[in-house]
Amino acid sequence: MTKPHSDDNNSSHKTAAPLSYRDAGVNIDAGNNLVQAIKPLAKRTFRPGVLAGIGGFGALFEISRDYRNPVLVSGTDGVGTKLKLAFELQRHDTIGIDLVAMSVNDILVSGAEPLFFLDYYACGKLDADIAADVISGIATGCELAGCALIGGETAEMPDMYPVGEYDLAGFAVGVVEKDQIINGTTIQTGDVVIGLASSGAHANGYSLIRKIINTNCIDLSQDFHGKPLSDIIMAPTRIYVKPLLALMKQLPVKGLAHITGGGLVENLPRILPNSVAAELQTNTWDSPLLFEWLQKQGQVSDDEMLRVFNCGIGMVVIVAANQAETAIQSLREAGEKVYRIGEIRQRMPDQPAVVLR
Repeated sequence: MTKPHSDDNNSSHKTAAPLSYRDAGVNIDAGNNLVQAIKPLAKRTFRPGVLAGIGGFGALFEISRDYRNPVLVSGTDGVGTKLKLAFELQRHDTIGIDLVAMSVNDILVSGAEPLFFLDYYACGKLDADIAADVISGIATGCELAGCALIGGETAEMPDMYPVGEYDLAGFAVGVVEKDQIINGTTIQTGDVVIGLASSGAHANGYSLIRKIINTNCIDLSQDFHGKPLSDIIMAPTRIYVKPLLALMKQLPVKGLAHITGGGLVENLPRILPNSVAAELQTNTWDSPLLFEWLQKQGQVSDDEMLRVFNCGIGMVVIVAANQAETAIQSLREAGEKVYRIGEIRQRMPDQPAVVLR
């Protein structure tokens, strides 16, 4: 049998100084301090049903017994390459609103009330101030949506991310009565299509936005109709939860579509029965000046604009014709900018699900 080779003069075998997790790039104390700092942020979002929140191994939430036949609706998302602009502009306090919005608006279209939210924040080296800004934005988004921030994960992973960068993901859970799920099956000819204004590009199309900015060497500090261009481009995603939940209590909503990547032409068909089409009048709503500017700067075609951006409509609501004016008035009173943008028609053979006029 060959004996193990031993060479006391080999420097690779010499006893080295003891190593710690901090030496490897992970600061456990900083992570613990961050958890303590964000607990008050999370607590202000709590709502009835929260049993255990930040700090435990798992977050507990009790569904109200007022529900007869509750169905849970879940959604998860990130904020895409809008994060790259957040890094460049050192603007971290609203990106958390985007994160919450992308998930809660998605589960809302099923008629679900968001109950709670969890986040995942990952970085190479934890900067507690930046992380606190991000999570403060998440808490603000949860307040706007009426859901509780009851948990999450902060991961410090050396060498995984460039210095100064991080990644974000979020997860929302909501609840709806089974017999009140909104799935578009009752949509029929004659129904009215209502559009709720977006606050800008929301969190979609930012790879193209960044390409336009970089190709044209655009200074984001320049004035754009009275505001810094950076403010317009980084405007957080609008959260439609509270106005639409209130509307659902007033009248039957037949369909909802969150207008994200793919725009109106690809998101609206997801809720339409095969027998109908949505005929939209594109001159019925005001498209934010940002989209006109992006199209001009990037020489982007009309078709491409409609496939990439929301073009001014962040959420679509479909209701019966005899309830359209009531719905519009209710949403306006709740602070939304609302447009009657079209009507549901019978779908002809080989006709697309969305027809733009």
